[in-house]
Amino acid sequence: MTPPHHLELTHAPIDHRTVVESVRTNLAGAVVLFLGTVRELTEGKHTTALEYEAYPEMAMKQLGMLVDQAATRWPIQKAAIVHRLGHLDLGEVAVAVAVSTPHRREAFESGQWIMDQIKEVVPIWKKENWADGTTEWVHPGSS
Repeated sequence: MTPPHHLELTHAPIDHRTVVESVRTNLAGAVVLFLGTVRELTEGKHTTALEYEAYPEMAMKQLGMLVDQAATRWPIQKAAIVHRLGHLDLGEVAVAVAVSTPHRREAFESGQWIMDQIKEVVPIWKKENWADGTTEWVHPGSS
């Protein structure tokens, strides 16, 4: 039997097709995928790259707790969260969140809630590398 959710921290590029397929099931009429990508502009500043670091054991535990919490609020059939670590260039996928539910509204709502919570509580830190040579660490809950 396939586990109801897939959680992963990886230094490898994220294959979003694999993430989507991991949550597809005949029990769900809706699959939502969110991709967080490295953008060039943040509040008018030019980004050249991002770097992600995590406390892996705690991050994995928190990700599991988030999916479990979401499953008590929405009828999630399967969920997947894959987050990149290390150096990412512009355009690369930093995080993928996919959920499947019986209907679209619950898929959208649960996927957004999970992503919002990842940014708030999961110990994954982002370092912004700016075009002017400066850097800035962004901590969970600060953006």
